Amino acid sequence: MKKIILLGYMGCGKSTIAQHLSQKTSIPFLDLDQYIEQKMRLTIKEVFERHGEVYFRKVEHQAFVELLADPNEMILGLGGGTPCYANNHELLTGANVISVYLKASIDTLFERLSKNRSKRPIIAHLTDEELKEFIAKHLFDRSYYYNQAQHLLPIDGKTIAEVVASLELLLA
Repeated sequence: MKKIILLGYMGCGKSTIAQHLSQKTSIPFLDLDQYIEQKMRLTIKEVFERHGEVYFRKVEHQAFVELLADPNEMILGLGGGTPCYANNHELLTGANVISVYLKASIDTLFERLSKNRSKRPIIAHLTDEELKEFIAKHLFDRSYYYNQAQHLLPIDGKTIAEVVASLELLLA
């Protein structure tokens, strides 16, 4: 069964798009971070605080591999950093995998993230200028990994419905 994998930077809309796509296609949606939280009975923040990032990335990789091996069809939303660690980017082109990079510009990401930065501890303390720089640096560092996806879907200026329609065409 196929796995539709959505990846991209935080704020690009992976979860929102995946939920809408799931409703239209009846393919269940799973968020990798939520899966890890349920499995560990800890929030991602707590995992980082108690065990550190290296441990989290190891758990994240194991969970990703586990879900790819699951025989059921699913839409899987990755964490923003997932493709960048433990050679996870190599899993984006496997058999029965359709991976899509939801590509957003720095301006789009800034606009979205600055509105609800309090919900994201990693950026909550940043000024507007620092946030823009943070996003730009991360996008630069991660672009190689994000671009390993089989498909690139620009999302700037598009509505949720337009992005979902583009994904449906891609999957047809």
